[in-house]
Amino acid sequence: MDDYKKFSESMMKGTTTVAIVCSDGVVMGADSRATMDTFIASSEAIKIFKIDDSLAMTVAGAVGDALYLVKQLKIQNELYKMNEGKALSPQAASSLLSIILQETKYMPYLVQLIVGGVGNGIPEVYDIDAFGGSIKEPTFTSTGSGSPTALGYLESVYQPSISTQEGLKYAARALAMAMKRDAATGDHMRIFAITKKGTKEYSREDIEKIAK
Repeated sequence: MDDYKKFSESMMKGTTTVAIVCSDGVVMGADSRATMDTFIASSEAIKIFKIDDSLAMTVAGAVGDALYLVKQLKIQNELYKMNEGKALSPQAASSLLSIILQETKYMPYLVQLIVGGVGNGIPEVYDIDAFGGSIKEPTFTSTGSGSPTALGYLESVYQPSISTQEGLKYAARALAMAMKRDAATGDHMRIFAITKKGTKEYSREDIEKIAK
């Protein structure tokens, strides 16, 4: 068990992901660096995924575990749409992932997840741990080794009335600060803004301008 604990801790320490609840939607983002202990395995890792027009998730932790859970959520979302005629809400998606993770808590998926989006017109963000614990975050959250830096910045600037346009700037700056302070966070950013109109992904050029 000690070896498993050490392995899980080493797999969980990299990455920075953020999610911000805004007045008109949700902003979510992540860096693109994948690490194996001190080795930079990739500078193009994808850590944020669009599940549907009104739903997205970020991942931190073991790549295989994370991608499997993303695939499962996408499948369940499509099945739900076939049966109910609408996409999963952020709350329903977080509940589904919690059940999957609870069922494997004795040999857990090595992940930290954030699910966010707009459900019934209401912006929502959920933080989900490796054992299926799900917490609804009313303001903002961050996961990964760079999260203390990101959270410190977001704590200093966040206001409940911010728009997604302001949230984009805060998310980009929080990730940029984490990249400067955390060796396991770096390279590029991917940022989504999710509103009633759908999900928009911002280009690297857009993000560079926003982060200034």
